[in-house]
Amino acid sequence: MPSDARPPLALTLAAIGGLLFLHLPIVLIFLYAFTTEDRSYQFPPPGLTGKWFAVAWNREDIWPPLWLSLRVAAISSGLALVLGTLCAAAMARARFFGRDAISLLVVLPIALPGIITGMSLRSAFAIGDIPFSTFTIVLGHATFCVVIVYNNAVARFRRLGASMLEASADLGANSFQTFRHVILPNLGSALLAGGMLAFALSFDEVIVTTFTAGQQSTLPIWMLNELVRPRQRPVTNVVAIVVFAATFLPILAAYTLTRGAEETAGGGK
Repeated sequence: MPSDARPPLALTLAAIGGLLFLHLPIVLIFLYAFTTEDRSYQFPPPGLTGKWFAVAWNREDIWPPLWLSLRVAAISSGLALVLGTLCAAAMARARFFGRDAISLLVVLPIALPGIITGMSLRSAFAIGDIPFSTFTIVLGHATFCVVIVYNNAVARFRRLGASMLEASADLGANSFQTFRHVILPNLGSALLAGGMLAFALSFDEVIVTTFTAGQQSTLPIWMLNELVRPRQRPVTNVVAIVVFAATFLPILAAYTLTRGAEETAGGGK
């Protein structure tokens, strides 16, 4: 088919239908954040108002879960950047027996269902007599955040030819100088993209958090509880907009940073 030929009508309609199926529910969340009805989802909404944003701002029960989610996402992302980069460096540069098996074990947590990961961690915490805290949530989120960073970093390491490192050594650079002036600039965008993707996935994680949080409540858990016991439904939609922005913007930035690069920009959980 010529590059300037128009696609068949059926294919165009199928693509439009797929996009609507994926994104129309998000549009409805935005719409019902402005409804005047506080308990039901009438369509069309009986009226529109912006008062729920002020109500959400003044709800004291929202802020602790929000700060906890931000803290957990930041710590998990930082931990993932360190561990994921070290794993990627070892897998891409070293040759040893069992390397492929270890590489599979590193990426396995992203493929496991979240409920399996959550149950495993909860059992481990119970055996180790580890009380639930921010630390246990971070450990749970790090299981998949490390994979996100690893996928980005290992792809970039493989594109970084050994000749560049050899040339740096030939020019008299030591290991730290090679890392500072050669490796880090080439890894920078991949690590930043991986860190932002990890932050976004950690911020809105629910299943693993349910098993590792104990009595604590992150923002997604708070939203889930509010949906089960509805009180001022539009407030939940306002908070959903905040979560959407906190996850969409890092993902958009990560996509922009890695666009056109021959690498894997992470995966979903």
